[in-house]
Amino acid sequence: MATLYDAHGNAIRRDVLTEELAGPSVTGVRSPLAGHPAQGITPEGITSLLLAAEQGDEQAYLELAEEMEEKDLHYRAVLATRKLQVSGLDITVEAASDDKADVRAADLVRDCLDTVRPALFDILDAVGKGFSVSEIFWETEGSQWRPSRIEWRDPRWFGFEATTGRGPYLRGESGLLEPLAPAKFIVHTCKSKSGLPIRGGLARAAAWAWLFKNFDLKSWVIFAEVYGHPLRVGKYGSSATESDKQTLLRAVRNISADHAAIVPDSMLLEFVDAKAQGNAQVFEKLAEYLDRQISKLVLGQTGTTDTGSRVGTADAHERVRSDIEQSDAEQLAATLNRDLVQPLVRLNLGPVGVFPRLKIFRPEQEDLERMTAALSALVPLGLKVGMSEVRDRLGYPDPDAGEECLAASPATPVPAPEEATQPPEEKENASTRAAHSAGSVIVGPHAGVEPDWIDGIVNEELGDWRPLAEPLIQPVLDLAEKCNSFAEFETGLARLAATLDPAALALALGRSMFMARYMAERGEGDDTP
Repeated sequence: MATLYDAHGNAIRRDVLTEELAGPSVTGVRSPLAGHPAQGITPEGITSLLLAAEQGDEQAYLELAEEMEEKDLHYRAVLATRKLQVSGLDITVEAASDDKADVRAADLVRDCLDTVRPALFDILDAVGKGFSVSEIFWETEGSQWRPSRIEWRDPRWFGFEATTGRGPYLRGESGLLEPLAPAKFIVHTCKSKSGLPIRGGLARAAAWAWLFKNFDLKSWVIFAEVYGHPLRVGKYGSSATESDKQTLLRAVRNISADHAAIVPDSMLLEFVDAKAQGNAQVFEKLAEYLDRQISKLVLGQTGTTDTGSRVGTADAHERVRSDIEQSDAEQLAATLNRDLVQPLVRLNLGPVGVFPRLKIFRPEQEDLERMTAALSALVPLGLKVGMSEVRDRLGYPDPDAGEECLAASPATPVPAPEEATQPPEEKENASTRAAHSAGSVIVGPHAGVEPDWIDGIVNEELGDWRPLAEPLIQPVLDLAEKCNSFAEFETGLARLAATLDPAALALALGRSMFMARYMAERGEGDDTP
């Protein structure tokens, strides 16, 4: 059996593809139990934690990133919004060519999309932490390989080289870093900035805002607890024992909660009126400000997260700014093409040279009014557009054979008023006279109508107008044939307009208008007796 290689040139071992290589172990280094560095953390603690992460000790940073999602409701909401929006986009698979082998390869990938779709959210865990690792469990049906499931793995179980930042590597049972088995893992990194993958996660940037918001909320809660309560002052005499002092302290504290207390006669309680100093709204304003910064970091905007006077009006699919959504989708698709599509095709079809391409994208919203106007104007001029392509753009499937289809109702010709009252023999004579009128050829909706003196001017001055209009119309039709979208056509039309020369047609039209004005002023063509 031929040796197969992954996208990095590493040999694929088929015997380990069905095994679990990165599972948890309660007693080993891959423990599912995590620490809680967020408890009592200080600015100095954040600094040392982030520094250790970039030097190869990522454990505490990754645990903090996990706790940030658990404890900060706003950060968790916006991060989930970004991941859910991208993981819910459309997925398509394009064959490398129309060759049977390439089409078969694309079909193999399409058959696995039901397994891939549920794993997208977990793979996008890299958005917050900088990287994510998911383990592929392969199964065989006859001679065909396919992924049966894709499992998210705790990023704490992986590490990077301290000197080069390369990785990730799996933490083995011995505690040493081991290379990942080829074709066994999906490794996704979030490229939100250049540099080491561990420094690219949004949790690193959001950590400071999260810390300051924690301090703010703690002060706010303390303020809310004592707000409106008077200051209680307990006084004891010089002969009071330590036990007496503790009794007085408990009494003072219990007054706030129980509204009752007893103290010896020798002790004194005083109540000082509570007067709020400063603006109590500073806590709320600081929390809102920090939340807005996190929204900008994660979503690229605040229009769908702010409340009150700043409430947004963005569309539902714009909760994440479109350029961020597109970048996330392209990075995710590139990861899947490298770590899943290529191994899948190689395991089933051997060492092929080209692969199908998996794409994750938001379908373009067609402007139906603009497209309809363009087709209505250009199709009568000769533009050829496939009906199936138009149906695809509109979102309608091709009709089945024999299916009843919508169609335009046939137009009923409306006779002219004088023609409606003419006897049949006079209509026939008028048609005959029109047909034999020298030098007059009338086509289109007015064919068969007797030409008048204006038609004579048009025929005399313009003659066959097609050679005059052809240099203006044909370049437009050629441009429309080459364009893939209406926007591209509009841009090209603006450039094309500067190169067209309508002088000959304008001169002929000017002569015709002059002669019509001249004949009208002379009274020619006036049927008034």
